[in-house]
Amino acid sequence: MLSWPYAHLLINHFPVVMSVSALGVAILALVFRRRGLWLTAMAALTVAGAFVYPVHFTGLEADKALGDPWYIRAGAIKSHEDAGTIAMYVILVVGVFAAYSWWRSLKRPAEEMPAWMRAGVVAGALAAVTMVTYTAYLGGKIIHESPVLQLTHPPPGIAADSSSRE
Repeated sequence: MLSWPYAHLLINHFPVVMSVSALGVAILALVFRRRGLWLTAMAALTVAGAFVYPVHFTGLEADKALGDPWYIRAGAIKSHEDAGTIAMYVILVVGVFAAYSWWRSLKRPAEEMPAWMRAGVVAGALAAVTMVTYTAYLGGKIIHESPVLQLTHPPPGIAADSSSRE
């Protein structure tokens, strides 16, 4: 059965990958001055914007489903959630701007892309990457700073099975 935490883990990488890809392609577009690269960066930011709300929603539901388990450091989920909320708003705005820019550029193929549009794509990609990087960092801390990882022996009731480590 698909749980909320699992659903969140399945889709949370889409805004991250699409934002980082958009920034990389936007930098290439600045260097090589290719229209196709600008369109690709806009498309990637649009996709990031389309995925960011479902990622945020599944994160909120995952938090409700987990409660406050002993094996997650107190405050770790809240910090990630707060950063995720800001990231969601930033990427939604960037995604809408990119979608408009993409649409406008496709409707006017002979026209050179305005400087404000190119600057907006680069600035939006930078903002998106900054937010998803910080949010992902805090998300990683949920597990990587878990008190259970500090234990030198398994908790009572959990058998140590060394055969699975081979």
